[in-house]
Amino acid sequence: MNVRRLIPTAALAGAVALGATALTACSGAAAGTGGGKDGKVGVTASFYPMAFLAEQIGKDHVKVDSLTKPGVEPHDLEITPKQTGRLGEADVVVYLKSLQPAVDKAVALSGVKNVVDAATLTELEVHGSAGHDHGAEGHAEGEGEGHDHDHDHGEAGRDPHVWLDPTKYAEIAKGVGAALEKADPEHAADYRKNTDELVGKLTALDSELKDGLKNTASRTFVTTHSAFGYLAERYGLDQEAISGVDPESEPSPARMKELQGLAKQENVSTVFFETLASDKTARTLAADTGLRTDVLDPLEGITDKSQGADYFEVMRSNLKNLQKALGAK
Repeated sequence: MNVRRLIPTAALAGAVALGATALTACSGAAAGTGGGKDGKVGVTASFYPMAFLAEQIGKDHVKVDSLTKPGVEPHDLEITPKQTGRLGEADVVVYLKSLQPAVDKAVALSGVKNVVDAATLTELEVHGSAGHDHGAEGHAEGEGEGHDHDHDHGEAGRDPHVWLDPTKYAEIAKGVGAALEKADPEHAADYRKNTDELVGKLTALDSELKDGLKNTASRTFVTTHSAFGYLAERYGLDQEAISGVDPESEPSPARMKELQGLAKQENVSTVFFETLASDKTARTLAADTGLRTDVLDPLEGITDKSQGADYFEVMRSNLKNLQKALGAK
């Protein structure tokens, strides 16, 4: 399976020194009693899903800056020495180790003390075998298993796209909330309240997805790249990716032929593409098989092309698009 921006071992080596960068790295209030001139806690987030958590939990007490600007594909991010320097001035850094090698290296070089690694706040899983990701329902024998033959994506080949599972995203939210409490104990009660509210919203979203995808004519959906393994597993769906984890890689003729046959066999109606990557392969497959195309957004960034203004709106748009494609009853 092709991988989105193969991450060489050497690139990760620089970040190994972070080791226990999770919540325990947030040591006391010295760095975060409102270090900015405006009295707010300065939070630097690696990309949108991390920034969204910080904004929702911190609200008026924080100032959040995202290293990945809107419209930039997160995996392609390059960080300048100036940005690395500014990173060290943050009160709290929230990132997901191994998703963005440039961020991993910048965090390691910055010397910042209060670091939250989202990858340590929930269990990362291995997804994908030649582009397949099978949901738990109806696949009990293989639940929790996965194969990643051609790449090392994340820690030990684990899939980093955890935010597309609201339950796992809620676990990360709790960790971010606790980190902000430690960085700014004066407003700890507000952070706890905001975290509880956000977790409640994510729990409600999980119920919406579960109910909305319970009864469908098909359980298989085809995507440009394999970003939806957690969503598929959570709601008992089968994900088939055209190009594995890398949305920019070219699929082999054999893979395209395989997907053509699978589309007929599994009653697939739609090929999904995303807003931050090329839709070329999705449209080619759709044209060859007479299928429709639609958007399934991995929520790595929000732009004016996104089908919603924030995480919740886009996830609900994803639900509607999946219901239409899978023939929800």
